[in-house]
Amino acid sequence: MAQKTKVALIGFGEAGMAFASAWRADAIAYDIKTDDPAFAAAKNADYARCGVRGAATLADALAGAPFVLSLVTADQALEAAAAAARLIAPGTLYCDFNSVAPQTKQAAARLIEAAGGAYADVAVMAPVHPAGLAVPLLVSGADAGPALTGLGFAPRRIEGSVGRASTIKMLRSVMVKGIEALTAECFLAARQAGVAEEVAASLDASWPGADWAARADYNLGRMRAHGLRRAAEMEEAAATLEGLGMDNEMALATAAVQRRLGVPAPAAAEAA
Repeated sequence: MAQKTKVALIGFGEAGMAFASAWRADAIAYDIKTDDPAFAAAKNADYARCGVRGAATLADALAGAPFVLSLVTADQALEAAAAAARLIAPGTLYCDFNSVAPQTKQAAARLIEAAGGAYADVAVMAPVHPAGLAVPLLVSGADAGPALTGLGFAPRRIEGSVGRASTIKMLRSVMVKGIEALTAECFLAARQAGVAEEVAASLDASWPGADWAARADYNLGRMRAHGLRRAAEMEEAAATLEGLGMDNEMALATAAVQRRLGVPAPAAAEAA
């Protein structure tokens, strides 16, 4: 029997649960929600359902782990890296899956590398449901290909330093999350005015096969479930544009719409 890949997870929300349910790994996870009595039971149930051992502290999760996946929210990514850098052993491979600006990844890399670790910038290029381990991944920085392949992923190497993969992800998000925000503004108003069917029909005529009514429902559902997390991601996209010397008004507006429509995630849904 092949030996399971040993991996520690920082954060255990939607992505962690989607991946852990499918891979063959000896996995241990720490999520800060277990520090809050209001969320701890639900998060521990997530661990059990997905076959992952829960750690009481980040130090417990990282002890002896040669391979780490960071799967937190965008606003916690740098803080997670800073905390991990104080605990990891030299030679640890730290794969940062978080949707943040390249400069945020570069700052995290400096912390991990100063601690003797290797840092991989991993960009998740599509929703983790229903793709699971088949979700497209781009990787720059340290070569994490063999380790990620061992978990069942099929990563694609992007030549270049830390931040290259995340730049692609962030600029894609300007379009994808921006379309979501425009869809919400358009169809919420159309429903308020009682003309949603007519608006959808007109859009479908301009983009045959798009099925805008179904797309609006899907996008609105995703924004209500994940809008707060996506708002943080879009602020990182805005920072990416600013770092390139580009205007970022649309990205900032998208962040505002995502935040307004987002509702706090239930205990089992997101890593904090």
